[in-house]
Amino acid sequence: MSVKDSVTKLSGVGAKRAENLATLGIERVEDLLEHYPFRYEDIQERKIAEIQDQEKVTIKGLVVSPAVMSRFGYKKTRLQFRMMQDHDVFAVSFFNQPYLKDKVEVSTEIAVYGKWDAKRKSLTGMKILAPKQEEDFAPIYRVNKAVRQASLVQLIKQAFDGYYDQIEENLPLSLLEKYRLMPRKEAMYSMHFPKNIEEHHQAKRRVVFEEFFLFQMQIQGLKQQQRAESNGLAIAYDVAALKAFTQQLPFELTTAQKRVTNEICRDLRSQKHMQRLLQGDVGSGKTVVAAIALYATMTAGFQGALMVPTEILAQQHMESLVQLFEGFDVNVALLTGSTKTKERREILSQLASGAIHVLVGTHALIQADVEFSHLGLVITDEQHRFGVNQRKILREKGWRPDVLFMTATPIPRTLAITAYGEMDVSIIDELPSGRIPIETRWVRPPQMPQVLKGSLTQLQKGHQMYVICPLIEESEMLDVQNAVAIYEELQDFYGSDYKVSLLHGKMKNQEKEAIMEAFKQNESQILVSTTVIEVGVNVPNATMMLIIDADRFGLAQLHQLRGRVGRGAVASSCILIANPKNETGQKRMQIMTETTNGFVVSEKDLELRGPGEVFGSRQSGLPEFAMADLVADGHILEVARQEAAAIWQQVGWEVLPDFAPLVTYLKTIQQEKPFFD
Repeated sequence: MSVKDSVTKLSGVGAKRAENLATLGIERVEDLLEHYPFRYEDIQERKIAEIQDQEKVTIKGLVVSPAVMSRFGYKKTRLQFRMMQDHDVFAVSFFNQPYLKDKVEVSTEIAVYGKWDAKRKSLTGMKILAPKQEEDFAPIYRVNKAVRQASLVQLIKQAFDGYYDQIEENLPLSLLEKYRLMPRKEAMYSMHFPKNIEEHHQAKRRVVFEEFFLFQMQIQGLKQQQRAESNGLAIAYDVAALKAFTQQLPFELTTAQKRVTNEICRDLRSQKHMQRLLQGDVGSGKTVVAAIALYATMTAGFQGALMVPTEILAQQHMESLVQLFEGFDVNVALLTGSTKTKERREILSQLASGAIHVLVGTHALIQADVEFSHLGLVITDEQHRFGVNQRKILREKGWRPDVLFMTATPIPRTLAITAYGEMDVSIIDELPSGRIPIETRWVRPPQMPQVLKGSLTQLQKGHQMYVICPLIEESEMLDVQNAVAIYEELQDFYGSDYKVSLLHGKMKNQEKEAIMEAFKQNESQILVSTTVIEVGVNVPNATMMLIIDADRFGLAQLHQLRGRVGRGAVASSCILIANPKNETGQKRMQIMTETTNGFVVSEKDLELRGPGEVFGSRQSGLPEFAMADLVADGHILEVARQEAAAIWQQVGWEVLPDFAPLVTYLKTIQQEKPFFD
């Protein structure tokens, strides 16, 4: 008997029910025990005098009128009766639960859980509770059509009855005592059935620590492994040649750029295998840092690869590098899905012979027939857009090449520790001098005509403008229609004075590139786009951006979009046109108008939406924690990291008796639920 047993070992769970439970990710008894409630209803009985308006509460009282059921709308019902608590009489209504009529008898006492309306002195009922309610909290689980709350609770109770003694501890006793953590089996039970708020708090504290700690044990283990296998490439670049290259750059590097360049160059020269994350806000100059690293690699006789998520961005990087390497003997090539067969064959041949020094491209770089002669450095830009495996394939194109990950989506420290804990982190935390902050304003849709009139001032000065339409993921067709409608509206507004062009996801890559090129050359002045104007797109003459239905975008995405303007020496503006339906939407618009700092925006985005949504859990390599919250529980994450690091620094800790349960558990989860591909 073990918690690894199939749920079919529980009574009442046959093949069909097991199939239904599997839709919730529940296949074993252990999954059932760890399927924690996402919230709890406070079902303590309350007195009417103490209840706040719109509060969800349990009220116990005497039924003083018969239950009357009425029908309205299509298959809708309302069940109404009156109750009395002490001398207070109040109305109770249940919607679409006609079967409750039999449970309501005049002169009997019942307890109803629902939402209190103080003005009407009425309760909108959600459920009638069982007469003897032992706990004050009712767990609420994530369920679906196939599995109901009540049957799930019954199964969880049955699992605890039969398997409670089989739940094994997985944390060292020393940590349990140090942080006064509940034993594992008690914490798991109390997560489902807490007697009071304090017990729930202690149970959750234990579970959150456990999740973070087990993950950090794996992260720190990975770090140790990398140190042990530190015999990477020592790229002994030509210092004099690199100095000559940086000195001819048309601008002075910022202090932050110099600092991170030194960190990267130190890693290149050392025998240690580089795994570095380079973070920098929009426009902070990461491309120049990448160019310096690629040039250094080339002077040592190695090749470099730069992988980016889209063709437009690959083209952009290619142009930037060719410009930066002008006058230096660096052969840069571009490989994307659109590269013609003959040209592709030529590129692959030159790459294999070592004639190409730097290869820029999209996913096309990781195809089987792409072979490097001597790959020394791999750079992935906007790396959270690539899956862990895609990054791994590119790394394996050479013998342990140094790896630099770049992102313009600044990641708060807690998240960087968690998602990229095995890497060193470099941060460009200042913008090049002369950059004028972008003015951001939020207006409601009815103000759009005034905004368009205001745009004429910029256009008359010879500047350009982006107009971004919302991305409605469910329907690409809807995106296109939406953009086409706005495109036509703007054509009517600007007439023959200014050219409006349209870019959307349904277009072929060559068509998209032609439209972008025309916009860069100022052949069109207004660019309407549904697809995100990618990170890195650089048109210094564009000084204005309108984002329509801005509340449909995430904060980090809005910040990226905003970074497409303000790239020249002229003051630029970004206007958010949105009518958010709730308080969170309004908060997001306010944040965008209050700060242009990407790190602040990123922190706020995490607080409002959570890391999974911001980065896409599966893509970024983030683990899916059941209870732990990277933002709210950041302090616990830091403690867990310190403790895990301290354990890995103890020589031979794996054989100490205190760590035996931990070692066993780590081996099991590494086999069954690895956090890393």
